[in-house]
Amino acid sequence: MKKIEAIIRKTKFEEVKEALLEAGIEWFSYYDVRGIGKAREGRIYRGVIYDTSSIERILISTIVRDKNVEKTLEAIVRSARTGEIGDGRIFVIPISDAVRIRTGERGDITLYDPQEEE
Repeated sequence: MKKIEAIIRKTKFEEVKEALLEAGIEWFSYYDVRGIGKAREGRIYRGVIYDTSSIERILISTIVRDKNVEKTLEAIVRSARTGEIGDGRIFVIPISDAVRIRTGERGDITLYDPQEEE
């Protein structure tokens, strides 16, 4: 099992959400986050200077079985990429165990219903 955390542009969230659902990733959490990037200069838009040192982004977090890691990463990259600086980052973190509270099951079976897999 792996935890995948992706920090993406707010404007790309709907596209990433749809790509994940199409890839069969039906469970994930997302949060509004702010961060500091490399670009710290102000940007001028219609005569107004905007501070770009603090960047608003969306953090998407999901846990997937090892067999779903690549398709999850591909879905996020394909849908979040603009080709410009600031597209974001994806982090893949190993998960050693999981427990389904309702049944007490442990391991990657907690991430899916085996009856649906058949």
